[in-house]
Amino acid sequence: MSAPSKKSLATPGVKNIVLVDGVRTPFLQSGTIYANLMPHDLARAALQGLLNRTGLPKDAVDYIVYGTVIQEVKTSNVAREAALGAGFSDKTPAHTVTMACISSNQAMTTAVGLIAAGQCDAVVAGGVEFMSDVPIRHSRKMRKTMLSLNKAKTLGARLSLLGSIRLSHLAPELPAVAEFSTAETMGHSADRLAAAFGVSRLEQDEFALRSHMLAKKAQDSGLLSDVISFKVPGKDIVSKDNGIRPSTMEQMAKLKPAFIKPHGTVTAANSSFLTDGASAVLIMSEEKALAMGYKPKAYLRYKTKIMPYIKKLPDALMYTVSLFSQVGAPPMEKFNSWGGSLSLGHPFAATGCRLVTTVAHRLQKEGGQYGLVAACAAGGQGHAMVIEAYPQ
Repeated sequence: MSAPSKKSLATPGVKNIVLVDGVRTPFLQSGTIYANLMPHDLARAALQGLLNRTGLPKDAVDYIVYGTVIQEVKTSNVAREAALGAGFSDKTPAHTVTMACISSNQAMTTAVGLIAAGQCDAVVAGGVEFMSDVPIRHSRKMRKTMLSLNKAKTLGARLSLLGSIRLSHLAPELPAVAEFSTAETMGHSADRLAAAFGVSRLEQDEFALRSHMLAKKAQDSGLLSDVISFKVPGKDIVSKDNGIRPSTMEQMAKLKPAFIKPHGTVTAANSSFLTDGASAVLIMSEEKALAMGYKPKAYLRYKTKIMPYIKKLPDALMYTVSLFSQVGAPPMEKFNSWGGSLSLGHPFAATGCRLVTTVAHRLQKEGGQYGLVAACAAGGQGHAMVIEAYPQ
């Protein structure tokens, strides 16, 4: 976060676009309290939470964009299902985007583009991920047999197809958090990068422990104000993340490598856990936000989605951005000081909105003027955005 300055990044003649507010459900470890829900349930809760937080009339929203990575086949356009469930009009269009871990970043970028182009004044963007129940398919041979059975017209044809089934056909296809083109998981990539750049196991454990300790401090101090309470059907009200677990270096050192064995350095302790959660933000033109009586939290400035993402930001921003390759790593006291995905959790498509909302809240709390959000994504992609505090 940079110190306050009178210099703004506003571009003359270009419409100012603002973040009015943002919320998220508690991020929970997969297989816990959310286990019996569906993705659109979490997305609906985030949308309803945003409506409650802002008092926004549903008919004031021009468009809804939502991100997701692991799709539930019954609700492939989860944006639409969640929007209808949250009470938005069926006349408000909604579509779903997927871009790995920057899916809700792309949803926000789409929202900014719609507003900048003059097509919309108010767009809700968000993301949801639900790892408690992911699609598990029959093998391809079994699927082909089942489809043929559905088309078979005679008993003989059906019996012939049933007789062709072998035990190996029954083996399911399990989903993997891996790239299709390389078949490599993020854990393997992280291990390779750590080795290539000389990042030790000790350094990774220290960074993870820092994340958990800072997240715990932020949670206890009430700084994670974007988290809304959510009544899980048949269960209690959930009001905070459940993956924050401060430990000790000694305990973390006991864990074995999770991916490249036995010499890898990435473990369950220094990795983010599989997470369920959803987020939502309200993005508007500044003119529309002020006309409706809102006090925006931040301006959304330049963004790019090409790796290396930070280097692609406009030259005019270089005084606010520390380029790692030129001036080294940013001061750690400015980096994820309220915890990060290692501790808060990383529901793939929901994290982007959490990052932007957190930056806006940190700028308000710390009196800063500029913040930088940067994230990478599978496929060698990335996203970066400069957030400018709205004058208080």
